[in-house]
Amino acid sequence: MSDSKTPSVDAAYALETPEDNVALYKSWAKTYDDDFVDRTHYQQFKTISDAVLAQRDRLKGPVLDVGCGTGVVGIYLRDAGINDIDGIDISQEMLDVAATKTSSNGDSAYRNLIQADLTQTIDIADNRYGAILSAGTFTHGHLGPEALNELWRVAAPGAMISIAVRSTHYESDGFAAKLDQDAMDDVIRDLELTEINVYADDAPNHSHAADTAMMVVCRVT
Repeated sequence: MSDSKTPSVDAAYALETPEDNVALYKSWAKTYDDDFVDRTHYQQFKTISDAVLAQRDRLKGPVLDVGCGTGVVGIYLRDAGINDIDGIDISQEMLDVAATKTSSNGDSAYRNLIQADLTQTIDIADNRYGAILSAGTFTHGHLGPEALNELWRVAAPGAMISIAVRSTHYESDGFAAKLDQDAMDDVIRDLELTEINVYADDAPNHSHAADTAMMVVCRVT
């Protein structure tokens, strides 16, 4: 387990196992929005969500928010008019916070919330979702590209995928190779890669303010 006991971006980046993840977010869940989302001017979740919203006219079926955390993506999509959103996360404490989130109209951000470990088979039927997005799950070292197979499995044919992979992990942890191979094998199509900023341009001068991620957009065949 990571030596870091205090919730922080550094502690999140140091996660090595699912157990590390559960322990960190158990203690961070109640203050996560203030400590991280607001204080650091985190914007990656908006960029990932906007890619789905740009294709909203082609969405067929519900949306799955992978690693939904406290629900910032759910609120953002709900306020943009997307109604059927499910969220999964390994941390029950984060899910408990997400369950309290409502849109500007007072509607629950999520239709269903599911505790799941993406290193295992998740309890969701095949071909279930019309879009899958993940704003922060693939930024930690404990979760590699093999977890993408579960996303492909629960996505309906033609489903849109929009995920962020931390730039420092994209090549070295095998995400680039995995996605290239899946595209060659026609598991996914229309693969687009864009390097994006994790934090807003006006972010306070913290140690990760210049961090970037690779935004992966594609469709499941």
